[in-house]
Amino acid sequence: MFTLIAVFAPLVGSILAGIARPALGKQLAIAASILFMLISAAAAIAAYRAGVQPPLYLAHWIQVGGFTPNWTLRQDQLSLVMVVMVSVVSMLIHVYSVGYMAHDKTPQRFMSYISLFTFAMLMLVTANNLLQLFFGWEGVGLVSYLLINYWYDRKAANDAAIKAFIVNRVGDLAFAVGIALTYFTFGSIQFDVIFAAVGSHASQHYMLFGTQFPVLEIIALLLFIGAMGKSAQIVLHTWLADAMEGPTPISALIHAATMVAAGVFMIVRMSPLINMAPDVMNFITFIGASTAFFAATIGCVQNDIKRVIAYSTCSQLGYMFLAAGVGAYPVAMFHLINHALFKALLFLSAGSVIHAMSDEQDIRLMGGLAGKLPLTCAMMLIGSLALIAIPPFSGYYSKDAILDAALAAHTPMATYGWVCGTLAAGLTAFYTARLFFLVFTGKSRAPKHVQEHVHESPAVMLLPLLILGVGAFGSGMVLKPYFIGGQFQAFWGNSINVAANSPMFSMDSIVGWTKLAPLALAIFGILVAALFYLLAPSLPGRLAQSFSPFYKFLLNKWYFDELYDALLVRPSLKLARFAWRFGDEQVIDGVPNGLAALTSDASAQAVKLQTGSIALYAFIMLIGLLVFVSLFIWVR
Repeated sequence: MFTLIAVFAPLVGSILAGIARPALGKQLAIAASILFMLISAAAAIAAYRAGVQPPLYLAHWIQVGGFTPNWTLRQDQLSLVMVVMVSVVSMLIHVYSVGYMAHDKTPQRFMSYISLFTFAMLMLVTANNLLQLFFGWEGVGLVSYLLINYWYDRKAANDAAIKAFIVNRVGDLAFAVGIALTYFTFGSIQFDVIFAAVGSHASQHYMLFGTQFPVLEIIALLLFIGAMGKSAQIVLHTWLADAMEGPTPISALIHAATMVAAGVFMIVRMSPLINMAPDVMNFITFIGASTAFFAATIGCVQNDIKRVIAYSTCSQLGYMFLAAGVGAYPVAMFHLINHALFKALLFLSAGSVIHAMSDEQDIRLMGGLAGKLPLTCAMMLIGSLALIAIPPFSGYYSKDAILDAALAAHTPMATYGWVCGTLAAGLTAFYTARLFFLVFTGKSRAPKHVQEHVHESPAVMLLPLLILGVGAFGSGMVLKPYFIGGQFQAFWGNSINVAANSPMFSMDSIVGWTKLAPLALAIFGILVAALFYLLAPSLPGRLAQSFSPFYKFLLNKWYFDELYDALLVRPSLKLARFAWRFGDEQVIDGVPNGLAALTSDASAQAVKLQTGSIALYAFIMLIGLLVFVSLFIWVR
C-alpha cells in the first residue's frame, strides 16, 4: 500500500497544480504539489522499511489474444531503492523550485509538470513487465519535452526540446522492437517469466542479414540501444547538453537524478538476460567507457556552468554502464544513487549561483562569489569533491569500485574500460576544479550592475542544498556495506542477477598502483586546474591559441553535431524539399489542380459557342443533322 501511495501521490499533486489551479489559486496549487510530494517521499521511505513485498496488482490492462499484461507494481529491493531515491530527490527539488521559480509567470504549470514527471518515473521503476516500463519510459520522455521547452517563447528552448525528442526516438524505436522480439521469443513480457526462461533460449538463433545471431544477443542489443538514447551515451548523447535550456531544477531532476538514469536501471533490471549476452556486455563496456572519457574531455572547455555539469552527467553515466558491462550491476546501482545525490546538489548549487547572478551562466563572467554566497559555495564544494571522488565523499566509494571491478574482470574490453575510466577521473577533477575556481575564487569578472545585486539564495532554496549535501558526503560510507560490500547478495536478493564469474567477488583483491591511480590522477587534475586558474590565469588562453585545432575540436564537442548535420539533417531537408516541391506541389496538388484548370479552360472555350444568335444555332443544328444523316447512310 505504501508503494501505491508513493507512486500515485505525485499524479494527484500534478492534477491539482495544473487542472485545478483556477479553483485553488496559484499559491494553493503550488502548495498542493509540494504536499503530495512530501506524502510520496514519506510513503516511499515507509515502503522501503516494510521490506520486499509481492507484486501489487492494480488492474487488468490489455488483452489481445494471449497478450495480457496487467498493471502491477513491482516491490523488490531494486524497485524500492529507486522509489526512495526518485521520491526524495523530487520532493527536495519541488521545495527548491518554490524559491527558484518565484518570479516566473506560471510556476504552478512548472510544478504540475515536474509532479507528472515524477509519477511517470515512479511507474517506470515499479514496472512488473516491459510494456509498463515502456509506458513510464515514454512518459518521462514526453514530460521532459514539456519541461525543456518550458520557456516556449525562446527559440533555443524549442530547438533543444525537439532535438531531445527526436534523438530519443531513435533509441526508443530500438527499445520497442526489442520488447516485441522479447514477446515473440518468450511468449511474455512479464519479468519473472522472461528471467525464468532465459536459459532455455540460450541456443536459439535468428537469421539476420543472412547470418545467424543468438536471439538473446539481439534482444539485449536492442534494449541497450534504447538505454543509450535515454542515458545520453556516445552517438545518442547530443541532446543532453542542449536540454540545459530548461529551468535549472529540471536539470537537477531529469538530467542528473532520474530520467537519464533510467537506461542504467533498465539494464540492471534485465541483468538475467544481459548476462546471457556476452558480446553485448562487451559492447556496453565499450560504450560506457568511451562515453566516460569522451564527455570528460568536452567538459574541460565548456563555459556555461550548467553545460559543464551536463557533460559531467554524461560521463558519470558512462561509468555506470561500464560497471554494468563487466557484470558488476550492484556497483552500477551504487554509483547511480550516489550520483543522484551529488549531481542534484551540483545542479541546484549552480541554480543558486545563476539566481544570484541575475541569470548569468557564463563562468568567465563570475568569480569571487565565495564571500557573497558562502553556503552555496560550501555545498558546491561538497558536490565537487564527491564528483571528483575524493575520500570520504560519496563518489570515491562508487567510482573507485567501478574501476576496481573493470580491472578485476580480466578481459581486454574491461581493461580498456579501466584505462578510459582512470583517465576520465583526472579530467573530471580538472573541469570540476576549474568550474569551482572560476566561479568562487579570485576577483569578480561580472558587470558592475550584476555585482551590486549578488545575494545568497533564500532559505527555501538552501534547505534542499543542505540535505543533499549531507547525502553527497555520507551516502558512500553508509551504503557501501549493503550495496557492494559483504552483504550485497543478501541486500539485493533476486532483484539483481549477479553471475558467478562477476568481478563483484574479486574486485576487493585489487591493490597497488592500479588501485591508487584514479585518486592520484584526480589530485593531479585539481593541481593543474589550480595552476591554470589561480596561479597562472593567462596560461589557458595561451595554450588554447597554441593548440587551436585541438581546442576547437573539444569546444565543438568532437564535431558530432556538425557530422549529424552533414550526414542526416541536410540530406533529410533536401529530401523533404524535393517531396514538397515535386510530390506535394506537382503531383498531389498538381494533378487535381491541373484537371480543374483543364475543365475551366474547356468551359471557357465552350461558352464561346453560346452567342445568342438564332441563325447560328440553326446553322449548327443543320450541320449536325447532315453529319447524322451521312453517318446513317454510310453505316447502312
